[in-house]
Amino acid sequence: MTYSLQLYTVRKPLEEDLPGTIARVAELGFTKVEPYNFVSTADALAAAFAENGITAPSGHAPLLSADQDEIFAAANKLGITTVIDPFIAAEQWQSAEDIQKIADGLNAAAKKGAEYGVRVGYHNHAWELESKINGTTALEYFETLLDPELVLEVDTYWVSVGGANAVDILTSLGERVKYIHIKDGPLNNDTKAQLPAGQGEVPIWDVIGAAKSLEVGVVEFDDYEGDIFDGIAASLAFLNAGKA
Repeated sequence: MTYSLQLYTVRKPLEEDLPGTIARVAELGFTKVEPYNFVSTADALAAAFAENGITAPSGHAPLLSADQDEIFAAANKLGITTVIDPFIAAEQWQSAEDIQKIADGLNAAAKKGAEYGVRVGYHNHAWELESKINGTTALEYFETLLDPELVLEVDTYWVSVGGANAVDILTSLGERVKYIHIKDGPLNNDTKAQLPAGQGEVPIWDVIGAAKSLEVGVVEFDDYEGDIFDGIAASLAFLNAGKA
């Protein structure tokens, strides 16, 4: 199992000192990261990655609302082989027709991405689980509309906040899930209450075990009350210690 860090976790330090922040992430023991909105920072990130022995298997970008050619070209520059759309608003997940539109858009993006050698995926929040379509969650319904080459990155924390069982959802989505976001806390919308992996209510090892086709587990904090680097270090230490 390999672990990555979603760089949104350290967005404030990145804005202040991108090279220094990437260096610090590497010092903590990460060899992989997941950049976000990376088009504008691709050159600086590429230099920092090369300097610190970092690779980026995946990255987040708004595929349905930005220039896809720019996104995929920047992905190539950074060695990103999977670009994941991280956010489609809750109101677009309330009907089968709207979800079909999302799926059509991402299926088209995947065809363009293939021209660049880049795979396309989607990352959920809570509302894709709260919404129900034909008796199933909107996320599970959405998965049935995707072309075979698309992948999912399941944010297991937000699945739980959305009222679903993360293990059951991962089992249901099966081989489609290549990435998960690993985060922990009290399973509510208060992002500042999030905790290092192993210190909250998410059954981390059950979740990891349920993702049978997992390629990378991505550590993420949406927010954190303490020193973010301490939180990241604690999460990685827990994961590296392995299942008890």
